[in-house]
Formats: sequence, C-alpha cells, structure tokens
Amino acid sequence: MKAIINTITSTHSGLDTLAIRLAAGAIFAAHGAQKLFGWFGGYGLEGTAGWMASIGIEPGMLMAILAGSAEFFGGLFLIAGVLTRPTALVLAFTMIVAIVTVHLDNGFFMANNGYEFALALLAISVGLVFRGAGSLSVDRLINIQLPK
Repeated sequence: MKAIINTITSTHSGLDTLAIRLAAGAIFAAHGAQKLFGWFGGYGLEGTAGWMASIGIEPGMLMAILAGSAEFFGGLFLIAGVLTRPTALVLAFTMIVAIVTVHLDNGFFMANNGYEFALALLAISVGLVFRGAGSLSVDRLINIQLPK
C-alpha cells in the first residue's frame, strides 16, 4: 500500500508548478461552483443538468454532478496539491469531453465559444499529470513522510 501511495503522490521538486496549480485550481473550482451551486453567475445543478440534457449529454443530472464535482473538488485538490496526478488526469478527461461535446463545432476561439480555453486547461492538466504537484504541496509532504 505504501508503494501505491508513494507512486500516486510522487512529484518532482521545484516551485514551477505552484503558480500553475493555484491558477488552474481556482479556475476549475470556480467553474465547478457555477455548475454545482450557482455561484459566480452559474446556473446551479438543475440549470446545468437541463442544459447538458438539451445538448445531448445524458443523463443530464448525473453528468452535471460528475462535471461539476470534478471541476470543483479537483480545483480544490490542485490548489492544495493533494493527489495532484490522479486529479489532473480526471480534469484532463473532463476537458476532453467538454471540447468534443460543447466547443469543437464552434472553432478555436473562445469568443465564438470555441475550444481555446478548454484546450489550455487540458494542456495544464496533462502537464500536472506528468510533473506532479511540486515542492509546496500536500503530495510532497505525504511522499517524504512515507518510507520508500
């Protein structure tokens, strides 16, 4: 079990991912809060579920819960740097789904509801999957506490 935890929480030393984690985490958490709670001008769970169902993402409520939870809790996890690699993997998958189902037909640019912004978040998430959380993270604290 210790080996699995060490693998999941492994990270490269450095502060290079701190700004990336904090910014991406805040963005993801805010978007998730819009979907789940209606905060920051969002439509909340009911509204998000209805919209998802209207564009063919069914069942709407389940998909709204999954997307909102991945973004909200995933964002919080990125900010703290806890379980960063698996969290970033889930967020990358979430962005792939968003690109393919919502944004791809609108072209590249965000001004036309294109996939530009989701692609940037996908790239950040993939980078964190490979790099890990960095030195200032819960993952780092867990990893150095466990014997190898």
